[in-house]
Amino acid sequence: MLPVDLPDTVRDALLAPLVDHHCHGVRRDDLARAQFELLISGGGSPAPPGTTHFDTPFGVSLRRWCAPLLDLEPHAPPAVYLARRAELGAAEVNRRMLAGAGVVAFLVDTAQSDTARSATGPSATGPSAAPAEPVLLSAAEMGRHGGAAADELVRIEQIEGGVATSAQLAVDYLDDLGEELTVRAARAVGLKTIMGRLCGLDLDPSRPSRGSVIAAVNRRLDEPGEPPTDQILLRHLLWCAIDVARERGLPVQFHTGFGGAGPGRADPAGLNEIVKALQPVGVPVILLHCYPYHRQAAHLAGLYPNVYVDVGLAVPHTAGVTATVVDELLALAPFHKQLFSSGGHGVAESAYLGALSFRRALGGALAARLGAGEWSAADAARVAHMIGSGNARRIYRL
Repeated sequence: MLPVDLPDTVRDALLAPLVDHHCHGVRRDDLARAQFELLISGGGSPAPPGTTHFDTPFGVSLRRWCAPLLDLEPHAPPAVYLARRAELGAAEVNRRMLAGAGVVAFLVDTAQSDTARSATGPSATGPSAAPAEPVLLSAAEMGRHGGAAADELVRIEQIEGGVATSAQLAVDYLDDLGEELTVRAARAVGLKTIMGRLCGLDLDPSRPSRGSVIAAVNRRLDEPGEPPTDQILLRHLLWCAIDVARERGLPVQFHTGFGGAGPGRADPAGLNEIVKALQPVGVPVILLHCYPYHRQAAHLAGLYPNVYVDVGLAVPHTAGVTATVVDELLALAPFHKQLFSSGGHGVAESAYLGALSFRRALGGALAARLGAGEWSAADAARVAHMIGSGNARRIYRL
């Protein structure tokens, strides 16, 4: 699994169970090839005619590293891989991949990811109909399949969407939003926002006035089925979430950078003023999937005591440069501010490849420092433990 020779203590630290501090549920049903390819693409769109998403860094890694878990030779052709996947069935594939990741705890964003939603439709087993059960594994099911603990991350835009759909008046919206966030947070280990994808992160960090919020809510209630994009509304939502997070001692994750499409620019540099405003509040801010903005994110993590960072979802999708991305983050951000996440979504292979790619990339980065005499084996092992699980245990109070 590890591409380099390392001292036993460092190797053991890298292979120790990880805390995957951000992932999504994976599909529980058998998938046709078109559905599977949507779920392994970075943008969740079909490949151009005559091409395939297996011809991507992620697709090649999947055939190399996931095929043996399905009792196939490495580099099995896509058709052979998918036929074996269908033969085993989704439940068995999910069990093998999630258990193979070597994760001790999954923290699961229970909102349906964009790519999982885009891949709904006719399945390999027959025409699509309203499913009798959720299409994605729940947090508890992710844990059972992976032989791990599992906890929930609450996406605040999902809460807002439900409130906007049910509220009749602005005052109902305001009351229900706070109540629903409080109820859901009571069962969660963290909150998450994708506001960077919806409107960007370069926002006025102050709380909006009540009058401006009511006006924004009235506009929102005219189109409750659409994602929220009004900056005033999103600022209000964020501050409601911050209040709940402060009361319950929860961190707040900000999606920044890699993964998912939207009108906003999720550059973490835009968070500077928000992070500055939140510092006195004491709520931990976690910058998710920050590649290709990992240098800006590392700067914020070094500057502010409440900011943490990972490159998450980008790790299995960058393949040939994964080692460079992880090495750069290791060189720029404080070690006690870095976290591991797979960003796994849609198919269980994403969770397995996230963990495998992280271990291999971090192992290479540590080996280079050990070989140059810059670090001791004890230093390398300690940092591997911190990033792999220790920091997450502390921040999420696991």
